[in-house]
Amino acid sequence: MRLPALCLRLALCMSAFCIGAAQALDYRSLNDNTPVFDAGSRQASAQFILLKGTPVELIVTLDRWAKIREASGGIGWVERSLLAERSQIIVTAASAEVRQTAAGDAPVVFTARKDLLLDVIDKPAGSWIKVRHRDGRTGFIELKAVWGA
Repeated sequence: MRLPALCLRLALCMSAFCIGAAQALDYRSLNDNTPVFDAGSRQASAQFILLKGTPVELIVTLDRWAKIREASGGIGWVERSLLAERSQIIVTAASAEVRQTAAGDAPVVFTARKDLLLDVIDKPAGSWIKVRHRDGRTGFIELKAVWGA
């Protein structure tokens, strides 16, 4: 391949990367307990396992594979079929209060502990997001206390 053609391809790849970086983050949840591989192949080495419902940031997709990032920063590849549109978040603070309304002085519905998975009911509004506990209780939690929204 000639150098000008190679430079053009490199420039196109760089511009596509920059355009993608400017887009909003895309979060998904896992459909099942999922091994995370160091490459997009079943022949690659499994690095760790994420549990069903865990929120992940979608970095890129290629064919049947998706490169993801989990809340603590681990990066790897999972099969795309294991990603769900259903949105869950994970509590990253030691504990966080879930309130009746999106206000710091609203009554507390329950206290969520670190690593608790919560279903997202509605898109974030300001610095709050509406969530549902698996026992059915709902309320608002501050975005700074969670990851995956």
